[in-house]
Amino acid sequence: MATVPALTFTHLPHPSPTSDEVREAAIAAPGFGTVFTDHMVSIDWDEGPDGIGAWHNATIGPRVPIALDPAASVLHYAQEIFEGLKAYRLADGTMALFRPEANAARFNASARRLAMPELPEETFIEAVRLAVAADADWFPTVEGGSLYIRPFMFANEHFLGVRPAKKYKFLVILSPAGNYFKSGAPAVSVWVSDYTRAAPGGTGAAKCGGNYAASLVPTKEAFERGHDQVVFLDAAEHKWIEELGGMNLFFVFEDGTMVTPPLSGTILPGITRDSLIALAREEGLTVREEKYSIDQWQADAASGRLVETFACGTAAVVTPVGRVAGREHDFTIGSGGPGQLTTKLREKLVAIQRGAAEDRHGWVMKLG
Repeated sequence: MATVPALTFTHLPHPSPTSDEVREAAIAAPGFGTVFTDHMVSIDWDEGPDGIGAWHNATIGPRVPIALDPAASVLHYAQEIFEGLKAYRLADGTMALFRPEANAARFNASARRLAMPELPEETFIEAVRLAVAADADWFPTVEGGSLYIRPFMFANEHFLGVRPAKKYKFLVILSPAGNYFKSGAPAVSVWVSDYTRAAPGGTGAAKCGGNYAASLVPTKEAFERGHDQVVFLDAAEHKWIEELGGMNLFFVFEDGTMVTPPLSGTILPGITRDSLIALAREEGLTVREEKYSIDQWQADAASGRLVETFACGTAAVVTPVGRVAGREHDFTIGSGGPGQLTTKLREKLVAIQRGAAEDRHGWVMKLG
């Protein structure tokens, strides 16, 4: 039994864990988000007759299908949020998390925006630790592999009234992960969408499924046109760059300065984004969080003033953007491949995550 404030996790036996042969084959070629481990964490939340809610029934046990009533609130009103983080293998063979407290804080920020209960940050982190410990032998054998961790919560009260639900379930599942992008190209190509991802006052800063559902049509359009990702512009003027379908953007100029769109409530406050800003400033670089237009992006790329663009996020880490296309735009950034600063920042971040470089910020949480 592992105890956290006000909760004790019960360990449930697994009646039929995956065989060694099947597991080893899976982790040798995991891809991204297609193979899943044996266990999951589950915690329930219920609102009592007095209007006060509580978390209970915390378990770590077999990964099994979820039974839902057809009237479950999540199926009708989309009260659902999630997070994404990774467990890394360090040089000494132990495992570690990268800034899990930031994921816990962002999870609760999303919960507040979706009128859902907050989960104590200590409980969030302990749930992640238990899930990783249960399935540590699923760590992929491919170079650069990791265990991708997906904590999520949804409303499972069955009713059809439009109000916040009174019952929720929090789960953590794991997936051995390799490379996020399958193209293998040195840099990705992005399509400028006519659709918008979020508007002021909306849920753009929350990590909820509805934001991603809204991105699927434009992302499909990008794929059909031969691009790897979609880039969204602002909803009001349709000129200011916001983010890719699931990643933040940075722009690097010839004088060494960097620009990234500001956290104005319509884009996700990325933890990788925040980490890269800190690392860049440590290198003595000027990083400005300010608006940057699509037309200026094209003009600066054409003039050579803009030398690099990269996207970042938990899944893809740091990914160079080589080409940008749209109905009114088509241009290449620099040489069309990864730039020096993009490569340097990626290597520095990955080295910290995997314990190969000094962690001056206390970002790495070792799991033993």
